[in-house]
Amino acid sequence: AVLTLLQCSSLVEASTTNNNLQPSRIKGFLKHPFVNDNKNLASAVSDISGGASALLEDGTDIEAIEVSIPLSQSPAVQANPEALLMDISMLSDILMDVIEQEENVRKLYDEFLSYGKARAENVSDGKPLETMIERAKSLSNEECLGLCRAVATALNLVNAAEVHHRMRSIKTYEKAIGERGLPGPLYHTEDSVKGSIQAILDENDGVSKEDIYQQLCTQSVELVLTAHPTEVNRRSVLRKYRKVGEDLAYLERPDLLPFERLQATFDLQGLISSLWGMDEIRRVKPTPQTEAAGGLAILESVLWDAVPSYLRKLDAQCISSLGKHLPLNVVPIKFASWIGGDRDGNPNVTPCVTKEVVLQQRLKAARLLSQDLTDLESQLAISSRYSPAMIDLANSVSYTKHRQELYRRVLSHLNKRLMKTMRACEDELEEYLKPEEMASLRSRTPSLIDEIDDLEPIYKKEDLLGPLTTIHESLVETGFELVADGLLVDVIRRLHIFGLTLVPLDIREESTKHTMTLDAITQWLGIGSYAEWDETARLAWLSTELSSKRPLFAASNLRKLGFPDSVVRTLETFKAASELEPEALGAYVISQCQTASDVLAVMLLQKQMGMTAKNGNMMRVVPLFETLDDLTNAPQKLEELLSVTAYVGAIKGKQEVMVGYSDSAKDAGRMAACWAQYKSQEEMVKVANKYGIELTFFHGKGGTVGRGGNPALYRAVLSHPPNTINGRFRVTEQGEMITQNYGTVQIAEHTLDIYTAAVMRESFTKHVDPKQNWKDQMERVSEVSCSDYRHLVREEPRFVPYFRQATPELELGSLNIGSRPAKRNPKGGIESLRAIPWTFAWTQTRTHLSAWLGVGAGLSSKDANDMETLQEMYDQWPWFRELTDLIAMIMSKTDFSISKNYDDQLVDKTGGVMELGEEVRKKLVETRQAVLDVTKSTNMAGHHVALQRASSLIRSPYVDPLNVIQAELLKRLRVYESQDELTAEEKEEFDTLKNALVVSINGIAQGMRNSG
Repeated sequence: AVLTLLQCSSLVEASTTNNNLQPSRIKGFLKHPFVNDNKNLASAVSDISGGASALLEDGTDIEAIEVSIPLSQSPAVQANPEALLMDISMLSDILMDVIEQEENVRKLYDEFLSYGKARAENVSDGKPLETMIERAKSLSNEECLGLCRAVATALNLVNAAEVHHRMRSIKTYEKAIGERGLPGPLYHTEDSVKGSIQAILDENDGVSKEDIYQQLCTQSVELVLTAHPTEVNRRSVLRKYRKVGEDLAYLERPDLLPFERLQATFDLQGLISSLWGMDEIRRVKPTPQTEAAGGLAILESVLWDAVPSYLRKLDAQCISSLGKHLPLNVVPIKFASWIGGDRDGNPNVTPCVTKEVVLQQRLKAARLLSQDLTDLESQLAISSRYSPAMIDLANSVSYTKHRQELYRRVLSHLNKRLMKTMRACEDELEEYLKPEEMASLRSRTPSLIDEIDDLEPIYKKEDLLGPLTTIHESLVETGFELVADGLLVDVIRRLHIFGLTLVPLDIREESTKHTMTLDAITQWLGIGSYAEWDETARLAWLSTELSSKRPLFAASNLRKLGFPDSVVRTLETFKAASELEPEALGAYVISQCQTASDVLAVMLLQKQMGMTAKNGNMMRVVPLFETLDDLTNAPQKLEELLSVTAYVGAIKGKQEVMVGYSDSAKDAGRMAACWAQYKSQEEMVKVANKYGIELTFFHGKGGTVGRGGNPALYRAVLSHPPNTINGRFRVTEQGEMITQNYGTVQIAEHTLDIYTAAVMRESFTKHVDPKQNWKDQMERVSEVSCSDYRHLVREEPRFVPYFRQATPELELGSLNIGSRPAKRNPKGGIESLRAIPWTFAWTQTRTHLSAWLGVGAGLSSKDANDMETLQEMYDQWPWFRELTDLIAMIMSKTDFSISKNYDDQLVDKTGGVMELGEEVRKKLVETRQAVLDVTKSTNMAGHHVALQRASSLIRSPYVDPLNVIQAELLKRLRVYESQDELTAEEKEEFDTLKNALVVSINGIAQGMRNSG
């Protein structure tokens, strides 16, 4: 004991000497900093701009950061903007030094950026834009490429500096809070668990801390990572820009020696130099496997650390605010994935791909957990004081190493079993990988063949959780609580969240594929054509077969049955799923689901492969309602489904329904889609309650407003229809939003905190029940806006030519950003175009038509009573206010002049197509005015005004030149494409143009901060 104390004293002395820490501060580390935080908690009050003010008990106001916005998307905090500008200036200077050798590129960069800055300072002055447009015409193709590369690189550096500045600002803010007696592990804002707990207590007289604690312990947020193609940057590029932010943070350390600071600056210069030297263009279209590898990269490099770190802070906040620990088995945040399982319209996702992705995930999980166990084994070198249960566990291990140190004996044994798991995964992957890939894979697994030969691999998280829980309980029982609360707690929580598969994989497929499969089976059985049966006949047959104990056919060799290839492939998907561990799979999502029989069809196909509730391996079946008609009919279809006894008996009182935001908006326009989603969810809840079913909604949202996204995440959750969340929230996170919301550990923690806080507070929120005249008004708005939207998109013959000419929609395929085709039906028109390229194209031209078309017509009325009602709805109904503010925000990002330049450069001057562009912009002006009338405002950005400050002042000077150059590039490119044959020189110029266009698309996407 004396020796240990002396060693600790030496360490403290050294630390004090090196870091100039005062003894009083060292002493303070021995106390839990959050135990007495409760008495100083202050309420966080939202102001009109969506921010929050933290108030001390004496009423003193503390300047607050913006709330309700994920840190990755929030504006640069107003505190100390000079620091942000200095960072941007430093990064820009380094970039200019790097490209100095390309003198012409440097000159063009300075010239065009000066035009952009002049326009940002005075938008009403049209001269800078006119000059840019004329200068762009005089540039060579090579000059366009160099300029686009320079501006896009600078814009990415600006983004990196902004992310770093947000982290710096929030730390400054939290430090100020701590100095005023309000310390806390989580942020002192309304959209954090800390602020939300206080807000709940302030707003609800009858709610106790125990009520909040129980809610927190039982709620569930599941974030589903998808491979939707909206992330334009390569992973290697993303890693380097993340490193830029890390270097900026390192340079701010006050304890750096002069040489260390100089070396760090050299490192940053080298990093930016390597970025300039990289090929930022994806030359090969990614496969589903490479997309899955990207998802694994975020899980491994960020979330593996961020999740336990956040839960540790949440635990401390529970102690501080609620007086209780967060139980180790409580999982308020979970993850799932579609990457490798989403085969809807993507022929590249085969049954073999799905199995390979699951195996790779299991292999990665085993490796990560093995490293954790290695670290634990090093930490738990304790040779005495064990609980009886721990002694029994150690004695059950035949392995004799660590005879005195029982914890290490068990951990070593478990680690070797994980190595056996790795070997088993590698053996199975040999079927799917090339020899060189296998050699690389096996080289990363320790070679302990002799020692692991007789051991069983671990496939279920319970096989690890049991022993680790015993170790934890033993440490607590024998006085080693502090040791138990270290890495061991993090590993246990990781297991609860990630398991042995990292993320369960959802499978998604179109309903028509199942119909075709059952049609082939019924014809093979000689009982008729399933496809020709009406819904009543289908339900009757499906119900009978679900209750039957016999299979439809022997599934040993599917290809011998004579089914078409597409049918065999569907059946092989179910067979592959049946061969995987149940915890490796999540939901089976049915896209284009229109009937109850669509759901029962999947249940029957699962049963055919032995996947039943009785066997414990049945995937829950989730209908996806994604068009206006589907959403309208969804409550009736759900009622039909829950009337089937065999189905209800299998789902054990729980049903999940997915609501499609992007496709419904593309089908009917934003306003009509949102109202349909509201009504549909409200009615489906009533149906579920009628049958005693616990209903969970799965929200399929994109990053942009046009696809259901909302940068004000906290308010978005709170504004959901009443009684539709109830502590259960499942939502997609896709493309560029994964990078933005989970790109670093700190940003990921903040995002997780917002989700947790929002779902917790929503459970105690007294929702506004819309008045009947509000509902009537929404019916009118929805009908008029849908009609206006569909008239232009579906009925106007000039629209498709205009869309194809005025946007880079046809050229988006050059990006190689996703494995799936842009269209479900390659021969179809706008209706078959996926929602992502539809939105992506309009975002590029700064028109954002998909987010606002139809809104102006719906919100306009000659009847003064309508406007009075709409204004009342905006003032009193949070759901309508949030919807209107979102539309206002996205409209404030439109740029009339930039959009018009695309028309001037690219649109055919005959056939009235050019005039259609003028009509679209006229609608934009009318929509802006209608929104201002409803909100009684003069500021188009509304409550999201803070989002625009940074965008217009910092990003626009970079994005404007890219838009101008892009329009010029598209004009030149299409001239080449119209020619039958190109000379060798023309082909070279054509390739240069394509490269420049891709760089411009990437740059604009980064400038807009979302793409699809």
